[in-house]
Amino acid sequence: MLGEYRIEGRGAAEIAADVERAVGAGQLRPGQALPPMRELATRLGVNPNTVAAAYRTLRERGVIETAGRRGSRVRPKPVTTGRDQLRVEVPPGARDLSTGNPDPALLPRLAPALAAAAEAEDRRPVLYGDDPVDPELARIARAELDADGVPEAPLTVASGSLDAIERVLAAHLRPGDAVAVEDPGWGSALDLMPALGLRTVPVTVDDDGPCPEDLARALAAGARALIVTTRAQNPTGAAVTAERAAALRAVLREHPQTLLIEDDHGHGIVDVPLHPLAGTTRHWAFLRSAAKAYGPDLRLAVLVGDPVTVDRVRGRQRLGPGWVSLLLQRAVAHLWAGGAVDRAAVAGSYRARREPLIGALARRGVEAHGRSGMNVWIPVPDETTAVARLLQSGWGVAPGARFRLAGPQAVRVTVSPLAPEDIEPLADAIEAAVRPSPARVYG
Repeated sequence: MLGEYRIEGRGAAEIAADVERAVGAGQLRPGQALPPMRELATRLGVNPNTVAAAYRTLRERGVIETAGRRGSRVRPKPVTTGRDQLRVEVPPGARDLSTGNPDPALLPRLAPALAAAAEAEDRRPVLYGDDPVDPELARIARAELDADGVPEAPLTVASGSLDAIERVLAAHLRPGDAVAVEDPGWGSALDLMPALGLRTVPVTVDDDGPCPEDLARALAAGARALIVTTRAQNPTGAAVTAERAAALRAVLREHPQTLLIEDDHGHGIVDVPLHPLAGTTRHWAFLRSAAKAYGPDLRLAVLVGDPVTVDRVRGRQRLGPGWVSLLLQRAVAHLWAGGAVDRAAVAGSYRARREPLIGALARRGVEAHGRSGMNVWIPVPDETTAVARLLQSGWGVAPGARFRLAGPQAVRVTVSPLAPEDIEPLADAIEAAVRPSPARVYG
């Protein structure tokens, strides 16, 4: 059943850790069946309850799944390996449009901001017990949140969007709870759910954001939380419009106990207005990260939310890392306040690559989506074939499996590396890649 691999361990934690290591090392493959609990317990010489506890831990960690009489098996996409493993190996000479990275030419220089932050640190070193949030960063962030209609609320800082999402979910939910997530959606966030022992309920996304009817069904079916991307949604580029926001708020008002998490990671690189949902439910969090506008290595996100949520996040943070480096916070505040990023120019640059590509594909009869941000989402009949054909043509794109739960197949193209002269050749290659294979005739 397990080939050459033999599960080891005496306690539940040891057995679970052994299986997880084997999955991560590729010794146990996705979809591979595990021994029945009693059989494994007999072989290991332990109580069947010990194996049952190990399997329960593995299910909560998102490593295995159990299907009744069919037993337990490694999940098709185990959290141990992660969706980022579904990446394309782009050969030398090909253009890599699969990464989701911003254009380095549009990122600001960090040296002046870090130097200014270090000088402030030299004058007054940060010590244990100091305020964990830089007041200047909080002031700048709050002014912009006010301008965008985000309710006045307590503010804290996390180590990026994913860290903030994890902390908010952990503050309110428990293993087994269901979370409504965008489908297609951010692969890292989708991986996070099973890692926390949470169940995902897909909500279809179109160009205007999550579909209200799908959200209503998900919440009626018991989903306790919703994660939504307001603008530059990854991978589709969707942006929540005023009309869609009103419809989503109406659904959420029918379910006021829903934990609402809004990720505005596109702040600073988009030129479409924000239409926040924040404050519609009892518990909520709205976050903005520095990664896309200022650089992925600036692991920082500002988080505002209701008092209970922010207090719980701060409390748990104190028991772990303590705080996000004030040196980093001051550097981001310096960049933010000093206008280091020309937001209109950055948004215009991504738009000048995204919209011509979508237009070129439309002229070829190929559907594509991307209202904002740096990605274009292209439905395809077979994404494996499309990815392979594009690689043969010299273009690497991301397979939609990294972002989908139940939605149709597609590929994601990151436009950041594109130049104007790339648009037509790329559109030609995509048109050829999505074209059905000619039928073979055998004599």
